[in-house]
Amino acid sequence: MRHSDRIIHRELSTPAPDERIGKVCSVLAAAALLAVGLSGCGSMKPVQYYQLTHPPTTALAASQSPVDASLLIRPFQTSHLYREDRIVYGGEGEQLGLYDYQRWTEPPVELLQDALARALRTSGHFKAVTKLRSDASVDFVLTGHLYAFREVSAGGVVARLNFDVELIDLKLGKTIWHHTYNHDEPATGKTVADVAAAMNKNVQLSVQEIQDSILQALSTYSRN
Repeated sequence: MRHSDRIIHRELSTPAPDERIGKVCSVLAAAALLAVGLSGCGSMKPVQYYQLTHPPTTALAASQSPVDASLLIRPFQTSHLYREDRIVYGGEGEQLGLYDYQRWTEPPVELLQDALARALRTSGHFKAVTKLRSDASVDFVLTGHLYAFREVSAGGVVARLNFDVELIDLKLGKTIWHHTYNHDEPATGKTVADVAAAMNKNVQLSVQEIQDSILQALSTYSRN
């Protein structure tokens, strides 16, 4: 009896073959999931952000007086692509893409609005420049449409900036000036950082051009 008891006890405590296989498979599956998780964590890239610098446009000369006009710069209309912070790229065709880990510090439409406001304000040429939405005591509204703020690769890498802008006499409710800026600034290299630097230069050029054109328009404009 004791011998048979030991045999019975041994048979009860030893897992069946199917049970052993099931446990091994469970362990292997758990290990595989852990490996995938660790691999995913190790492959994550840090997000890199790029900003625009804001050097002043041509400042008011000591012999000049500011234009007796206040400007309100409203947000431009644009595609949803330029309302996000990811950098847009593409060629000359219809297809566009977004970088996953290279981004602007703000959406491009906001970067452009901020660059215009800061440069026009610090130039000293205008009585006041604001981005506030209130129209109280504002003479002119500057607004527009942003069409392109992206990397273009086609025989070379450039930073393409294309937008329309117009100046509206708020009191009369009419557009007194319209301007189109469209320029491809060549990048010095092929990296995203090179494209960001080229776009920074392109924005600076556009702001100077817009300021000069507005001043010329206002110098000949009369409400009478």
